Amino acid sequence: MAGGGPTRRISAASARAHTRKAKQKSSIPLPSGTFAKILLVVLIGLLAWGYQATRPPLPKICGSPDGPPVTAPRIKLSDGRHLAYKEFGVPRENAKYKIVYIHGYDECRHDVPSNILSQDVIESLGVYIVSFDRPGYGESDPNPKRAVKSLAFDVQELADQLGLGSKFYVIGFSMGGQAVWTCLRYIPHRLAGAALIAPVVNYWWPKLPVNMSLEAFDLQLPQDKWTLRVAHYLPWLTYLWNTQKFFPACSAASHNPAVFSSKDLELISKQSSSQDYRAQVRQGGEYESLHRDLMISFGTWEFDPTDLDNPFPNNEGSVHLWQGAEDKLSPVILQRYIAQQLPWIQYHEIPGAGHLVPMIDGMGEKIVNTLLTA
Repeated sequence: MAGGGPTRRISAASARAHTRKAKQKSSIPLPSGTFAKILLVVLIGLLAWGYQATRPPLPKICGSPDGPPVTAPRIKLSDGRHLAYKEFGVPRENAKYKIVYIHGYDECRHDVPSNILSQDVIESLGVYIVSFDRPGYGESDPNPKRAVKSLAFDVQELADQLGLGSKFYVIGFSMGGQAVWTCLRYIPHRLAGAALIAPVVNYWWPKLPVNMSLEAFDLQLPQDKWTLRVAHYLPWLTYLWNTQKFFPACSAASHNPAVFSSKDLELISKQSSSQDYRAQVRQGGEYESLHRDLMISFGTWEFDPTDLDNPFPNNEGSVHLWQGAEDKLSPVILQRYIAQQLPWIQYHEIPGAGHLVPMIDGMGEKIVNTLLTA
Protein backbone atom coordinates (compact mmCIF):
# COMPACT_ATOMS: atom_id res chain seq x y z
CA MET A 1 0.00 0.00 0.00
CA ALA A 2 2.75 2.45 1.07
CA GLY A 3 4.79 1.64 -1.98
CA GLY A 4 1.85 2.19 -4.37
CA GLY A 5 1.24 5.92 -3.65
CA PRO A 6 4.48 7.50 -4.95
CA THR A 7 4.34 5.34 -8.05
CA ARG A 8 0.87 6.69 -8.89
CA ARG A 9 1.99 10.28 -8.21
CA ILE A 10 4.99 9.87 -10.46
CA SER A 11 2.79 8.35 -13.15
CA ALA A 12 0.35 11.25 -12.90
CA ALA A 13 3.19 13.78 -13.05
CA SER A 14 4.61 12.01 -16.07
CA ALA A 15 1.22 12.07 -17.75
CA ARG A 16 0.87 15.82 -17.13
CA ALA A 17 4.38 16.43 -18.51
CA HIS A 18 3.57 14.34 -21.57
CA THR A 19 0.39 16.33 -22.15
CA ARG A 20 2.29 19.63 -21.92
CA LYS A 21 4.84 18.42 -24.44
CA ALA A 22 2.06 17.30 -26.79
CA LYS A 23 0.38 20.73 -26.57
CA GLN A 24 3.69 22.46 -27.15
CA LYS A 25 4.35 20.23 -30.16
CA SER A 26 0.93 20.87 -31.66
CA SER A 27 1.35 24.62 -31.33
CA ILE A 28 4.62 24.63 -33.26
CA PRO A 29 3.84 26.28 -36.65
CA LEU A 30 4.55 24.51 -39.92
CA PRO A 31 7.80 25.55 -41.53
CA SER A 32 7.14 28.34 -44.01
CA GLY A 33 8.41 26.21 -46.86
CA THR A 34 5.88 23.45 -46.11
CA PHE A 35 2.98 25.95 -46.01
CA ALA A 36 4.11 27.47 -49.30
CA LYS A 37 4.18 24.02 -50.89
CA ILE A 38 0.66 23.23 -49.70
CA LEU A 39 -0.58 26.60 -50.94
CA LEU A 40 1.12 26.03 -54.30
CA VAL A 41 -0.49 22.59 -54.68
CA VAL A 42 -3.94 24.03 -53.88
CA LEU A 43 -3.39 26.91 -56.31
CA ILE A 44 -2.27 24.57 -59.08
CA GLY A 45 -5.33 22.40 -58.45
CA LEU A 46 -7.66 25.40 -58.71
CA LEU A 47 -5.96 26.61 -61.87
CA ALA A 48 -6.19 23.14 -63.41
CA TRP A 49 -9.89 22.97 -62.56
CA GLY A 50 -10.48 26.44 -63.95
CA TYR A 51 -8.60 25.61 -67.15
CA GLN A 52 -10.56 22.42 -67.68
CA ALA A 53 -13.85 24.17 -66.91
CA THR A 54 -13.22 26.76 -69.61
CA ARG A 55 -12.12 24.24 -72.24
CA PRO A 56 -14.95 23.05 -74.48
CA PRO A 57 -15.11 19.42 -75.56
CA LEU A 58 -13.81 18.53 -78.99
CA PRO A 59 -16.40 18.96 -81.75
CA LYS A 60 -18.03 15.95 -83.37
CA ILE A 61 -17.04 16.03 -87.03
CA CYS A 62 -19.59 14.65 -89.49
CA GLY A 63 -18.26 11.64 -91.33
CA SER A 64 -15.57 10.88 -88.74
CA PRO A 65 -15.60 7.50 -86.91
CA ASP A 66 -17.16 9.03 -83.79
CA GLY A 67 -19.16 11.73 -85.51
CA PRO A 68 -22.65 12.00 -87.01
CA PRO A 69 -23.24 10.62 -90.51
CA VAL A 70 -23.09 12.75 -93.64
CA THR A 71 -26.53 12.93 -95.27
CA ALA A 72 -26.33 16.23 -97.19
CA PRO A 73 -24.37 17.25 -100.28
CA ARG A 74 -21.18 19.08 -99.27
CA ILE A 75 -18.36 21.00 -100.88
CA LYS A 76 -14.75 20.91 -99.71
CA LEU A 77 -13.34 24.38 -99.07
CA SER A 78 -9.79 25.44 -99.84
CA ASP A 79 -8.75 25.02 -96.19
CA GLY A 80 -10.04 21.44 -96.07
CA ARG A 81 -13.32 22.09 -94.27
CA HIS A 82 -16.64 20.82 -95.60
CA LEU A 83 -19.75 22.95 -96.09
CA ALA A 84 -23.15 21.22 -96.29
CA TYR A 85 -25.89 22.75 -98.41
CA LYS A 86 -29.47 22.31 -99.61
CA GLU A 87 -30.97 23.47 -102.92
CA PHE A 88 -34.44 24.83 -103.67
CA GLY A 89 -36.24 26.12 -106.76
CA VAL A 90 -35.43 25.57 -110.41
CA PRO A 91 -32.20 23.79 -111.40
CA ARG A 92 -29.31 26.23 -111.02
CA GLU A 93 -28.20 25.80 -114.64
CA ASN A 94 -31.62 27.08 -115.75
CA ALA A 95 -32.05 29.81 -113.12
CA LYS A 96 -32.30 33.48 -113.94
CA TYR A 97 -31.82 34.52 -110.32
CA LYS A 98 -29.46 32.69 -107.93
CA ILE A 99 -29.74 33.32 -104.20
CA VAL A 100 -27.55 32.22 -101.28
CA TYR A 101 -29.59 32.10 -98.06
CA ILE A 102 -27.76 32.44 -94.70
CA HIS A 103 -29.56 31.02 -91.65
CA GLY A 104 -29.69 32.50 -88.16
CA TYR A 105 -28.71 31.49 -84.63
CA ASP A 106 -29.45 27.89 -83.62
CA GLU A 107 -30.68 27.04 -87.13
CA CYS A 108 -29.36 25.13 -90.13
CA ARG A 109 -29.66 24.72 -93.90
CA HIS A 110 -33.26 23.47 -93.57
CA ASP A 111 -34.40 26.74 -92.01
CA VAL A 112 -35.32 28.57 -95.18
CA PRO A 113 -38.79 29.98 -94.45
CA SER A 114 -41.29 27.60 -96.01
CA ASN A 115 -43.30 30.47 -97.41
CA ILE A 116 -40.36 32.41 -98.84
CA LEU A 117 -41.62 31.77 -102.39
CA SER A 118 -44.52 29.88 -103.87
CA GLN A 119 -43.72 27.28 -106.49
CA ASP A 120 -45.52 29.37 -109.12
CA VAL A 121 -43.31 32.39 -108.39
CA ILE A 122 -40.18 30.25 -108.32
CA GLU A 123 -40.96 28.85 -111.76
CA SER A 124 -42.22 32.09 -113.31
CA LEU A 125 -39.18 34.10 -112.16
CA GLY A 126 -36.67 31.30 -112.54
CA VAL A 127 -35.35 31.39 -108.98
CA TYR A 128 -32.71 29.07 -107.50
CA ILE A 129 -31.92 29.18 -103.76
CA VAL A 130 -29.09 27.44 -101.93
CA SER A 131 -29.00 27.38 -98.14
CA PHE A 132 -25.98 26.07 -96.25
CA ASP A 133 -25.02 25.08 -92.72
CA ARG A 134 -22.82 27.81 -91.31
CA PRO A 135 -19.53 26.47 -89.84
CA GLY A 136 -20.13 24.27 -86.79
CA TYR A 137 -23.83 23.87 -87.49
CA GLY A 138 -25.58 20.84 -88.98
CA GLU A 139 -23.22 18.89 -91.21
CA SER A 140 -20.67 21.64 -91.87
CA ASP A 141 -17.26 21.35 -90.25
CA PRO A 142 -16.39 23.88 -87.54
CA ASN A 143 -13.92 26.64 -88.29
CA PRO A 144 -11.59 27.03 -85.28
CA LYS A 145 -10.04 30.05 -87.02
CA ARG A 146 -13.39 31.66 -87.66
CA ALA A 147 -13.37 35.45 -87.81
CA VAL A 148 -15.82 38.13 -88.84
CA LYS A 149 -14.64 38.03 -92.45
CA SER A 150 -14.37 34.26 -92.91
CA LEU A 151 -18.04 33.56 -93.65
CA ALA A 152 -18.03 35.96 -96.61
CA PHE A 153 -15.29 33.92 -98.25
CA ASP A 154 -17.12 30.67 -97.43
CA VAL A 155 -20.13 32.09 -99.30
CA GLN A 156 -17.89 33.01 -102.23
CA GLU A 157 -16.36 29.52 -102.39
CA LEU A 158 -19.78 27.91 -102.19
CA ALA A 159 -21.01 30.04 -105.09
CA ASP A 160 -17.92 29.27 -107.16
CA GLN A 161 -18.03 25.52 -106.61
CA LEU A 162 -21.75 25.40 -107.43
CA GLY A 163 -21.20 27.53 -110.52
CA LEU A 164 -23.52 30.39 -109.58
CA GLY A 165 -21.69 32.79 -111.87
CA SER A 166 -19.85 36.05 -111.33
CA LYS A 167 -22.72 37.61 -109.34
CA PHE A 168 -25.41 36.25 -107.06
CA TYR A 169 -27.85 37.48 -104.40
CA VAL A 170 -27.52 36.99 -100.64
CA ILE A 171 -30.32 36.94 -98.07
CA GLY A 172 -29.61 36.53 -94.35
CA PHE A 173 -31.87 36.30 -91.32
CA SER A 174 -30.91 37.37 -87.76
CA MET A 175 -27.25 36.35 -87.28
CA GLY A 176 -27.33 35.35 -90.93
CA GLY A 177 -28.44 38.90 -91.64
CA GLN A 178 -25.50 40.16 -89.65
CA ALA A 179 -23.28 37.98 -91.86
CA VAL A 180 -24.58 39.81 -94.93
CA TRP A 181 -22.73 42.91 -93.65
CA THR A 182 -19.49 40.94 -94.07
CA CYS A 183 -20.42 40.02 -97.65
CA LEU A 184 -21.06 43.70 -98.38
CA ARG A 185 -17.64 44.52 -96.91
CA TYR A 186 -15.44 41.75 -98.33
CA ILE A 187 -17.08 40.45 -101.54
CA PRO A 188 -19.28 43.33 -102.82
CA HIS A 189 -18.05 42.72 -106.37
CA ARG A 190 -19.71 39.29 -106.31
CA LEU A 191 -23.15 40.52 -105.26
CA ALA A 192 -26.13 41.25 -107.49
CA GLY A 193 -28.15 42.38 -104.46
CA ALA A 194 -28.59 41.74 -100.74
CA ALA A 195 -31.35 41.54 -98.14
CA LEU A 196 -30.80 41.72 -94.39
CA ILE A 197 -33.76 40.43 -92.37
CA ALA A 198 -33.79 41.52 -88.70
CA PRO A 199 -29.96 41.48 -88.65
CA VAL A 200 -28.37 41.18 -85.23
CA VAL A 201 -26.61 44.40 -84.17
CA ASN A 202 -23.34 44.35 -82.25
CA TYR A 203 -23.76 46.87 -79.42
CA TRP A 204 -20.00 47.49 -79.48
CA TRP A 205 -19.73 48.73 -83.07
CA PRO A 206 -17.73 51.92 -82.50
CA LYS A 207 -19.84 54.26 -84.66
CA LEU A 208 -23.08 53.56 -82.79
CA PRO A 209 -23.97 56.46 -80.45
CA VAL A 210 -23.17 55.31 -76.92
CA ASN A 211 -26.46 56.50 -75.42
CA MET A 212 -28.48 54.80 -78.14
CA SER A 213 -26.51 51.59 -77.86
CA LEU A 214 -26.95 51.52 -74.08
CA GLU A 215 -30.68 52.18 -74.45
CA ALA A 216 -31.02 49.24 -76.82
CA PHE A 217 -28.81 47.02 -74.65
CA ASP A 218 -31.00 47.74 -71.62
CA LEU A 219 -33.97 46.27 -73.47
CA GLN A 220 -32.35 42.83 -73.29
CA LEU A 221 -33.11 40.34 -70.52
CA PRO A 222 -30.62 40.51 -67.60
CA GLN A 223 -29.29 37.03 -68.40
CA ASP A 224 -28.62 38.06 -72.00
CA LYS A 225 -26.80 41.21 -70.92
CA TRP A 226 -24.37 39.04 -68.95
CA THR A 227 -24.08 36.52 -71.79
CA LEU A 228 -23.19 39.27 -74.27
CA ARG A 229 -20.77 40.97 -71.87
CA VAL A 230 -18.92 37.68 -71.42
CA ALA A 231 -18.85 37.06 -75.19
CA HIS A 232 -17.43 40.54 -75.80
CA TYR A 233 -15.06 41.14 -72.90
CA LEU A 234 -14.16 37.58 -71.80
CA PRO A 235 -14.69 35.33 -74.84
CA TRP A 236 -12.49 32.61 -73.34
CA LEU A 237 -15.17 32.22 -70.62
CA THR A 238 -18.04 31.84 -73.09
CA TYR A 239 -18.18 28.05 -72.86
CA LEU A 240 -18.09 28.05 -69.05
CA TRP A 241 -20.72 30.77 -68.77
CA ASN A 242 -23.13 29.05 -71.13
CA THR A 243 -22.78 25.64 -69.49
CA GLN A 244 -22.75 26.59 -65.79
CA LYS A 245 -25.94 25.89 -63.80
CA PHE A 246 -25.86 28.68 -61.22
CA PHE A 247 -27.20 31.51 -63.42
CA PRO A 248 -29.34 31.48 -66.56
CA ALA A 249 -27.33 32.03 -69.73
CA CYS A 250 -28.38 32.79 -73.33
CA SER A 251 -32.17 32.94 -73.54
CA ALA A 252 -32.24 32.38 -77.31
CA ALA A 253 -30.36 29.09 -76.87
CA SER A 254 -32.88 27.93 -74.26
CA HIS A 255 -35.83 29.13 -76.40
CA ASN A 256 -37.06 31.40 -73.66
CA PRO A 257 -40.42 32.83 -74.87
CA ALA A 258 -39.64 36.12 -73.08
CA VAL A 259 -37.37 37.15 -75.96
CA PHE A 260 -40.21 37.04 -78.47
CA SER A 261 -42.96 39.56 -79.16
CA SER A 262 -46.63 38.61 -79.08
CA LYS A 263 -46.62 38.41 -82.88
CA ASP A 264 -43.59 36.11 -82.77
CA LEU A 265 -45.29 33.78 -80.28
CA GLU A 266 -48.38 33.68 -82.48
CA LEU A 267 -46.24 32.68 -85.46
CA ILE A 268 -44.37 30.04 -83.44
CA SER A 269 -47.66 28.48 -82.30
CA LYS A 270 -48.63 27.99 -85.96
CA GLN A 271 -45.28 26.49 -86.90
CA SER A 272 -45.18 22.82 -87.77
CA SER A 273 -44.04 20.66 -84.87
CA SER A 274 -42.62 17.96 -87.17
CA GLN A 275 -39.16 19.50 -87.44
CA ASP A 276 -37.27 16.22 -87.54
CA TYR A 277 -34.01 17.98 -88.38
CA ARG A 278 -33.76 19.95 -85.12
CA ALA A 279 -31.35 17.41 -83.59
CA GLN A 280 -28.95 18.07 -86.48
CA VAL A 281 -28.53 21.76 -85.69
CA ARG A 282 -26.24 21.26 -82.66
CA GLN A 283 -24.98 17.76 -83.39
CA GLY A 284 -21.39 18.91 -83.80
CA GLY A 285 -21.37 20.51 -80.34
CA GLU A 286 -22.74 23.75 -78.95
CA TYR A 287 -19.38 25.47 -78.62
CA GLU A 288 -18.55 25.57 -82.33
CA SER A 289 -22.10 26.59 -83.24
CA LEU A 290 -23.95 28.59 -80.58
CA HIS A 291 -21.02 29.81 -78.47
CA ARG A 292 -18.72 30.78 -81.32
CA ASP A 293 -21.64 32.61 -82.92
CA LEU A 294 -21.87 34.79 -79.80
CA MET A 295 -18.13 35.45 -79.69
CA ILE A 296 -17.98 36.46 -83.36
CA SER A 297 -21.22 38.44 -83.48
CA PHE A 298 -20.54 40.45 -80.32
CA GLY A 299 -16.74 40.51 -80.38
CA THR A 300 -14.50 43.22 -81.78
CA TRP A 301 -15.11 43.67 -85.50
CA GLU A 302 -12.49 44.63 -88.07
CA PHE A 303 -14.93 47.14 -89.59
CA ASP A 304 -18.05 49.09 -88.71
CA PRO A 305 -21.06 48.52 -91.03
CA THR A 306 -21.97 52.21 -90.85
CA ASP A 307 -18.68 52.93 -92.69
CA LEU A 308 -19.58 50.80 -95.71
CA ASP A 309 -19.68 52.30 -99.18
CA ASN A 310 -22.54 51.75 -101.57
CA PRO A 311 -21.74 48.49 -103.40
CA PHE A 312 -24.01 49.53 -106.27
CA PRO A 313 -23.12 53.15 -107.09
CA ASN A 314 -24.62 52.82 -110.57
CA ASN A 315 -27.88 51.25 -109.34
CA GLU A 316 -26.89 47.88 -110.79
CA GLY A 317 -28.24 46.22 -107.65
CA SER A 318 -29.91 47.06 -104.35
CA VAL A 319 -29.61 46.41 -100.61
CA HIS A 320 -32.66 46.05 -98.37
CA LEU A 321 -33.05 45.90 -94.59
CA TRP A 322 -36.29 44.41 -93.24
CA GLN A 323 -37.09 45.03 -89.58
CA GLY A 324 -39.99 44.37 -87.21
CA ALA A 325 -40.97 47.41 -85.13
CA GLU A 326 -41.53 45.22 -82.03
CA ASP A 327 -38.36 43.13 -82.34
CA LYS A 328 -36.97 42.29 -78.88
CA LEU A 329 -33.78 40.61 -80.11
CA SER A 330 -32.65 43.24 -82.64
CA PRO A 331 -33.91 46.59 -81.30
CA VAL A 332 -35.46 48.78 -83.94
CA ILE A 333 -33.81 52.01 -82.73
CA LEU A 334 -30.40 50.75 -83.85
CA GLN A 335 -31.68 49.55 -87.23
CA ARG A 336 -33.22 52.96 -87.89
CA TYR A 337 -29.93 54.65 -87.07
CA ILE A 338 -27.93 52.34 -89.34
CA ALA A 339 -30.37 52.91 -92.20
CA GLN A 340 -30.06 56.68 -91.71
CA GLN A 341 -26.26 56.47 -91.89
CA LEU A 342 -26.42 54.37 -95.06
CA PRO A 343 -28.95 56.13 -97.32
CA TRP A 344 -28.28 53.65 -100.14
CA ILE A 345 -30.04 50.97 -98.08
CA GLN A 346 -33.77 50.59 -98.68
CA TYR A 347 -35.25 50.29 -95.20
CA HIS A 348 -38.52 48.43 -94.63
CA GLU A 349 -40.02 48.56 -91.13
CA ILE A 350 -42.98 46.27 -90.42
CA PRO A 351 -45.38 47.69 -87.78
CA GLY A 352 -46.41 45.17 -85.12
CA ALA A 353 -43.88 42.59 -86.28
CA GLY A 354 -41.24 41.08 -84.01
CA HIS A 355 -38.04 39.24 -84.83
CA LEU A 356 -39.60 36.49 -86.95
CA VAL A 357 -40.32 38.73 -89.93
CA PRO A 358 -39.81 36.08 -92.64
CA MET A 359 -42.41 33.80 -91.03
CA ILE A 360 -45.23 36.30 -91.59
CA ASP A 361 -47.59 35.13 -94.31
CA GLY A 362 -46.52 36.47 -97.67
CA MET A 363 -43.50 38.34 -96.26
CA GLY A 364 -40.88 35.96 -97.63
CA GLU A 365 -42.26 36.33 -101.12
CA LYS A 366 -42.39 40.10 -100.74
CA ILE A 367 -38.76 40.23 -99.59
CA VAL A 368 -37.53 38.16 -102.53
CA ASN A 369 -39.67 39.92 -105.11
CA THR A 370 -38.50 43.32 -103.87
CA LEU A 371 -34.86 42.25 -103.97
CA LEU A 372 -35.03 40.81 -107.47
CA THR A 373 -37.12 43.51 -109.10
CA ALA A 374 -36.04 46.72 -107.29
